[in-house]
Amino acid sequence: MTTDILRRTDMTVEKFLQWNLSQDERYELVDGVSVPLRSMAGARGEHDAVVVNLIVALGNQLEGTPSRPATADTALRTKIKRVRRPDVAIECAPVERGSLEARNPVAVFEILSPTTCQLDHSEKLHEYLRHPSLTTIVHIDPGIMDVMVYARGSDGSWDMTRLDKPDDTVRVAGTSAAVLLATLYRGVPLTIPPADKDLDDEHR
Repeated sequence: MTTDILRRTDMTVEKFLQWNLSQDERYELVDGVSVPLRSMAGARGEHDAVVVNLIVALGNQLEGTPSRPATADTALRTKIKRVRRPDVAIECAPVERGSLEARNPVAVFEILSPTTCQLDHSEKLHEYLRHPSLTTIVHIDPGIMDVMVYARGSDGSWDMTRLDKPDDTVRVAGTSAAVLLATLYRGVPLTIPPADKDLDDEHR
């Protein structure tokens, strides 16, 4: 009962971050109201595999630099009374003891799912596009090799590039991060698009 009451309270970011520490699952804050990050069923296997591949690749590439990968345990403040938890982020600020949120995030990676893709493509994307320190926003489909990269130009405008080949590379401006899609999807069972499947059948 106490948890339900708190979830309906108009919380500040600071109160929300402290409250979430005592919860069994992660939440985001939307206009002062806590919202479960994902369904209680948890992430699917392919989602988890992409997250692990991404964190390992970024960790290796960013080692020895001022930047590092961060998980959804690190909150990202997008607006007053709004907090998001991207699946993976790149943080370019030193680790601060006791800190619960990113201080200088430059990139966010969202692994899409049927229950979150609409939100990721709309409301959350618009929040990320307005974030002052983000230079790169990446949407990853874990079911097929399909990645959308939003990159901020020097004039502040955003360009979107779609990647779908194993040798395509996701790059993050201002860092040494450059992840091949082949690396990102390593070991992930992918669905073959209909056109490619028909072509594959013809060669059997």
